[in-house]
Amino acid sequence: MRSLMRLFVLFLVLCVFGSSPVLADAEPETYSLHGQTTFVLQYHPAFRSPYRGANSLDPGSRGNETFDATLFAGARLWQHTEAYIDIEADQGFGLSNTLGVAGYLSGEAYKIGDSSPYLRIPRLFARQTFDLSGEDVSIAPAANQLGGSRLSDNVIVTLGKFAVTDIFDTNMYAHDPRSDFLNWSVIDAGAFDYAADAWGYTYGGAAEWTQDWWTLRIGAFDLSRVPNSRFLQRGFGQFEVTSELEARFTAGAHPGKIKLLAFANRGRMADYEKAVETARASGATPDVAAVRDYATRPGFALNIEQELGPGWGMFLRASANDGTKEAYEFTEINKSLSGGLSLRGTAWGRPDDALGLAGVVNGLSQPAQDYFAAGGLGILIGDGRLAHYGSEDIVETYYRLAVREGLALSFDWQYVAHPAYNAERGPVLAFGFRVHAER
Repeated sequence: MRSLMRLFVLFLVLCVFGSSPVLADAEPETYSLHGQTTFVLQYHPAFRSPYRGANSLDPGSRGNETFDATLFAGARLWQHTEAYIDIEADQGFGLSNTLGVAGYLSGEAYKIGDSSPYLRIPRLFARQTFDLSGEDVSIAPAANQLGGSRLSDNVIVTLGKFAVTDIFDTNMYAHDPRSDFLNWSVIDAGAFDYAADAWGYTYGGAAEWTQDWWTLRIGAFDLSRVPNSRFLQRGFGQFEVTSELEARFTAGAHPGKIKLLAFANRGRMADYEKAVETARASGATPDVAAVRDYATRPGFALNIEQELGPGWGMFLRASANDGTKEAYEFTEINKSLSGGLSLRGTAWGRPDDALGLAGVVNGLSQPAQDYFAAGGLGILIGDGRLAHYGSEDIVETYYRLAVREGLALSFDWQYVAHPAYNAERGPVLAFGFRVHAER
């Protein structure tokens, strides 16, 4: 705890004294320092559970917390060329050590937890902008974004270490577990099995071509050495290719976006049916690690955001992937539909507050159901059996209370029917409290 407090004090010093000066709108930033810290406490009371397995959510009353502090540093190397590095300290555990629910309950919880703070570098990348034509567009200063301007039609190339979801599948209403929703299958498309290490980051590159009302994105990224690994594959022997087409429009004078994403993972992964057949022949429990072979796993995601009025809007995501093979990086979701509303507090006199409501339906393919029914384990789920399958249905709502500029408290509630698709366990009620500060 003393180490954690020292880290927190250091972070506050960096935030207060380390930020670059505010520049005039016409003058681009040459460097920037930003910081953030987020604390999340989650708790669920006891729930119905006639049995449990190695990857089950603990059916007893349980609470866990996570904490992270990040320093974001950026520098303009020369015109239109920027470099960034993030240094982060993490501590804590997700509920049941981030196991037991496919649409997991906190995007601030990683697949690796630790009771003591530890340092890492989640992002280290360069960004090159090629101006093509159009009007000057102002770029506001932010974390991993130097203030300045660029032409409206452009090509942006990003290379290095970062999160695939920094660029793909973004949504202004549901994408940031530090300030909006927490659930994994709300902040991202549930069936988008994007390349990442156990913390959610990878090496790779992406290009974004923007013209008028549309943007085309394409990227290639490094997969883990084995599914859900701390370590990434060297030499891109296992990789993901992702593309996304974004169209921007107005509906009744309100802006909106629609994005269509396609991806394919290429690496050593198991076929669920083969894992079950091999286990039956030997009388053992299915094990995906025993039957992995080089294969391709494709998928897609549809992502919509639409402003409905001043200060409020809606979002919708639909996604699916090849359900014959094991999940490689993200979670065991083969099809997912999510949607919801986000409202600013303008209507009740608190314009910096926000209220969100979302619903999700996650599903498994038949081969995946058979694998888990036979006792198989996955990245996040595995109750030892799955006698009665049910879609994993989730409702989440949050209220973010702005205390002052750069400081907010949030209260979160989630309801999960059929956790890990198991109709014999649950429902689960999860309560969350979040403190987020940024500068």
